[in-house]
Amino acid sequence: MSTPERHVRLFRNGRNQALRIPREFELEGEEAIIHKEGDRLIVEPVRKGKLLALLATLEPLSDPFPDIDDDLAPMDDVYL
Repeated sequence: MSTPERHVRLFRNGRNQALRIPREFELEGEEAIIHKEGDRLIVEPVRKGKLLALLATLEPLSDPFPDIDDDLAPMDDVYL
């Protein structure tokens, strides 16, 4: 269900342009990601912890990982 659009005013907050987000458009959390597509600003909430929940639903991998240490130089030959 789409929320009807609202007309909002832009204002200055120090050197930044800002707008008040009406209650019906509030985002969850304390952080958001903003990016621009053409003349549109896209604001999305930062959803923390969602990746772990997604990974928990996936089946374990059955293929063994290759041994990547075979081609590495011994630690004695590494110069820092």
